[in-house]
Amino acid sequence: MDGIVHFTELPCSDSQHKIGVARLDNAASLNALTFDMLIELKQQLEIWQEDDDLICVLLEGEGQKAFCAGGDVRTMHNVMRDQSPQQIQTFCSTYFTVEYQCDYFIHTYCKPIIAWGEGIVMGGGMGLYMGSSHKVVTPTSRLAMPEITIGLYPDVGGTWFLNRLEDGIGLFLGLTGAMVNATDALNIHLADHLVLPEHKSTLIEQLQIADWTCVDDTYEVVTELLENFAEELNDRHPESQLKPLYPKIVEACQADSLLQVVDGIMAIKGDSQWLRTAQSNLKLGSPISAHLCYQQITKHSHLSLADCFRFELSLSVRCSLEGEFREGVRARLIDKDGEPDWKYTSIALVDDDFIEHMYTSLWSESEHPLAQLGHY
Repeated sequence: MDGIVHFTELPCSDSQHKIGVARLDNAASLNALTFDMLIELKQQLEIWQEDDDLICVLLEGEGQKAFCAGGDVRTMHNVMRDQSPQQIQTFCSTYFTVEYQCDYFIHTYCKPIIAWGEGIVMGGGMGLYMGSSHKVVTPTSRLAMPEITIGLYPDVGGTWFLNRLEDGIGLFLGLTGAMVNATDALNIHLADHLVLPEHKSTLIEQLQIADWTCVDDTYEVVTELLENFAEELNDRHPESQLKPLYPKIVEACQADSLLQVVDGIMAIKGDSQWLRTAQSNLKLGSPISAHLCYQQITKHSHLSLADCFRFELSLSVRCSLEGEFREGVRARLIDKDGEPDWKYTSIALVDDDFIEHMYTSLWSESEHPLAQLGHY
């Protein structure tokens, strides 16, 4: 998979400061993140963080179709299909380590990062997006963590950000992979600002002409600039898809077991295509993924941000080794037959011992590839 990240430094009118722009460019794959793109992005963000003249970063995707649709799962599929378990573990450990380091770095960045989430924001794209200090959607934005459809689970910090949504909404999104539009993303706090696409150039211009020499709080200035665009939306908010079903979703996701939650979600009545798609994703998705997501949300909400990524790294590599992830990618993205041969035929039949094995870390605490995360 080809891909590159373009970096630009835009001068400000005070002749001292500048704005960094990072553009993900892998348009043929909806700006999916290759290993090299993640390395490039992390390295440049590190340089910009140390540059006292660099005020803030705008992170965007090439074109209008997608900010970023995920990670390089096609390459992972080929590795999982063709190489030995040791080679699979080495490759996937390396890829996910760099991805999670990049996500964590964005979460903890010391300067504003504006994520321009136009179009599709999914999977690995959500990892970058949710870590950003200013999360922008446009009327065409669609956000999702659809890993249940490919035999994975909501990673890239999903253990952190899904657990911080209200009333079981994170569990619903993880179990169903439902796409959230801009209006609902704002309502459930997956996004911060709704801005029209044509206002991106205006935003950049305003960032360039701001008098940063007199600014005490750069985050506040960026927030004010983005909030000013709200007056020009002119009723271009998409119609809410989640809000009409919110009470039913909350009720279903507060049940006492995974099976009860699933039964509750499947029993929600409604005539919207959005609900039918969510229920279909859950019904046809990986039973293992459903169990992993349920435990991720119900048993690991106490983890620190760094521990979330350490926890996810081992789980993601185990998913790569066990076959379910490979089969899901094959069925959905490679052969596109839409008929994955899951390890278990239903959620009720999944072996508890198998799930416990999946949650056993591959590394000791001191040998973990992300051991230093949060300590530097």
